[in-house]
Amino acid sequence: MMAASLMGATAFQKGLGAMHAMAHPIGAVKDAHHGLINAVVMPYVLVMNAPAISKRIQRLSAWMELEKQGFQGFLDWVLRMREAFGIPHSLAELGMKPEEASDFARMALADPSAGTNPIPLNETNTTALFVQAIHGEL
Repeated sequence: MMAASLMGATAFQKGLGAMHAMAHPIGAVKDAHHGLINAVVMPYVLVMNAPAISKRIQRLSAWMELEKQGFQGFLDWVLRMREAFGIPHSLAELGMKPEEASDFARMALADPSAGTNPIPLNETNTTALFVQAIHGEL
């Protein structure tokens, strides 16, 4: 039973990337809900990963029959859904401050999920990602 649990946990880690790598330390330090954090950071992570995921997002937006297809159409849909559910637009609304970005970036980079991001994460782009999400700048 324990082996099956470990296998499931390992399989679950596939492809979680920056979203979860960011959410884990934020949740631990700021005592925020994991799902909420993922919803807040999702558009910022999507934009950062756009060069690597645009073709897949194009297919997804077509499958979803979005009125506006492609990456921008999907991003607009995510933002509308986030607004409809009352999800905050920025990490500042969860209590994060810009001066915390580099510390949280280092914690995110140490997370096992970071290695599965479509665009390789490093201290520079991960700090920038936190800053954008704190300021709400897409």
